[in-house]
Amino acid sequence: MKARATLGGLLVAGTAVLVGQYSADAVPGGRNDGGVAGGIGADVIVGALPDIAKFGTVNGVTAYAIATTSCNIGDEILLWYSNNNDHPVIAQNLYRLKDGRFEQIGMSWLKHGFCALQQTLCGPCTPAGGGCPPLLGIGCSDPYSSGLNGQQSNLGPRSQVNAATGYFPYPWTAPAAPQTTGRRIQVANTDLNPSMNPGAQFYAEGMYVSAQDSATGNSGNNASYRRFTVGSLSGGGYKLSTTGPTIQQKPAIYAWQAAMQSVELRTLDIEGDGRFIVGFNVTENGDGTYRYEYAIYNHTSDLCGSSLSIPKAAGASITNVGFKDIHHHSGEPYDTTDWTAEVSKGAITWSVGTTYAADPDANALRWSTLYNFWFDSDTPPAAGEVTLGLFKNDGSATFAGAIPAGTPPIAGDIDGNGIVNGADLAAVLAYWGTPQGDIDGDGTTNGSDLAILLGNWG
Repeated sequence: MKARATLGGLLVAGTAVLVGQYSADAVPGGRNDGGVAGGIGADVIVGALPDIAKFGTVNGVTAYAIATTSCNIGDEILLWYSNNNDHPVIAQNLYRLKDGRFEQIGMSWLKHGFCALQQTLCGPCTPAGGGCPPLLGIGCSDPYSSGLNGQQSNLGPRSQVNAATGYFPYPWTAPAAPQTTGRRIQVANTDLNPSMNPGAQFYAEGMYVSAQDSATGNSGNNASYRRFTVGSLSGGGYKLSTTGPTIQQKPAIYAWQAAMQSVELRTLDIEGDGRFIVGFNVTENGDGTYRYEYAIYNHTSDLCGSSLSIPKAAGASITNVGFKDIHHHSGEPYDTTDWTAEVSKGAITWSVGTTYAADPDANALRWSTLYNFWFDSDTPPAAGEVTLGLFKNDGSATFAGAIPAGTPPIAGDIDGNGIVNGADLAAVLAYWGTPQGDIDGDGTTNGSDLAILLGNWG
């Protein structure tokens, strides 16, 4: 079934995007705490995000970690060996929804799994062994506290993990962790300060990556999210408290749509690679212009994103073009240079500005990471084909998005500058008796064309 999206009052039929394109409700699961039917083979999900721990603050940046409880909802035992690369790694992210923009404000390194308890958060459990074996049984759950997920010595770099396959080298290597904030989720206090973020909503996300899970095609449901609130300032940083249920098997970008029903989501599965999820929304600014907001979430793509190009009609004026990323930290090799934006006659395009061959550590959109793109236009949205560039292979993927429509031409506006004036009158008189200044379509420039021009004067 094709996805369908509503752009204002316009109904858009979704198109197949590489392997597939699905509407939000086609993502597996999506329920609250509790088990759901799983996939064939091992299938690890985040069953719960119980709490968030605060570790300290350095130069206005506070370190956090999220507790995660995994569940194996598949029909095979999940490998959990800590002495090789047959174990899951866990990414943790924090997000903010403010003034209609959904953005990532924090990211961690990866917790490497070791041993698995055999508990029952997600339903009946068939234990894979007693105590804490290096396996997660069918239907079983395993809790990691926020303290464990924030343990610096067991946090490895994201840059060494291929999220599309789940592969990473063992043993992993990394530079020494900076004191207090190193490797943990890092968030600027200004991004949380209640007085600076009135009305904002905040979300935590956990994600498990496993080679076994990926090999069985079950990696599309391995992220879950939960809302959190910002408490008082203590010890230099804000206390964060989880609230409401964990929304299983959906990454946090789905919170944007849950909070704002006008948000449209697109899922892009790249053949032979991983998944992107694209969100966009268009709102009226109240002054005759429109704000276009795009958020691109790289869920599991190893190819990564390198550009976003949104077509525009020739008559659309574009202003207030913006971009926001989230910076890798603690010794990850990736550059942090912002993408550059260019507005041409035919498109608004953001780009990392280089190629994988020239700089493999450029600021591409990496897995479990979300970037924002926005602009204002004086024209309302229409359906159009938007292009996401891929970094490692110079390829691209397209999806049906919202693009600035053109302004209908004004009869008599010969020079196309948006107003009928003396320059257009001069053109009609110069073209008199020829087809070049014809306005009414009768094949010649004459008195009827002059009447139309004068009728639309100014």
